[in-house]
Amino acid sequence: MKYDKGLIGGSTVLLLLSLLKEQDRYGYEIIKELELRSENAFQFKEGTLYPVLHRLEAKGYVKSYQAKGDTGKNRKYYKITKSGLEELEVETEAWKSFSENVQKVLAGGNGKTLNTYG
Repeated sequence: MKYDKGLIGGSTVLLLLSLLKEQDRYGYEIIKELELRSENAFQFKEGTLYPVLHRLEAKGYVKSYQAKGDTGKNRKYYKITKSGLEELEVETEAWKSFSENVQKVLAGGNGKTLNTYG
């Protein structure tokens, strides 16, 4: 299933910080891991991913460093910071609250309605 870019964009920080909480990763690895776990529903392009990673780095949520990858090639890895872990908690709680409220609306409001026809 393809998702609206706005919907994905609103969860990008949550997804990236969540992956980086597990382990340090380089950009292409992040893209492939998102595709794998989402069964190709999340297909980020490098032109989308790297600006977000750079913003996260500017905010101090991640740090980057150079290291040799599995193939021996130098790669730029991203590592979540303490403030990134704190932001991940904030983003996770916001997502849970948002999801719960969407579910309430989809479920018909559980009997709670506003009578606007007086």
